[in-house]
Amino acid sequence: MNETEAMNQESANKFEAGKAHAKQAAEELRAAAEEKAAELRSAAESKASEFRTTAESKAAEYRTKAQETYEQARVRARSLQEEGEAYVREKPLQGVLTALGVGFVLGLLFRR
Repeated sequence: MNETEAMNQESANKFEAGKAHAKQAAEELRAAAEEKAAELRSAAESKASEFRTTAESKAAEYRTKAQETYEQARVRARSLQEEGEAYVREKPLQGVLTALGVGFVLGLLFRR
């Protein structure tokens, strides 16, 4: 082999070595990117699960509070009804006059 062919062969070998090195670097970069994407996906799934658990907990808490409030309002309404019935039984004339007065006032308000 002459000197030019030797230089061409050496250049070709260096080019192939550089090409192999670039290919290996690209593979390592791809693997690192896939690993990072998996880490981010895992972190996102973990946060989503955490948020879901918190939201479910808060929803259950608010549902319980709403049920308690509803029950208290129901008991209070029943109590007021019973008190009203007892008042009318004790004082029927005043009960009728009060009902007429309330009806008259409501009639005036609704006419406007």
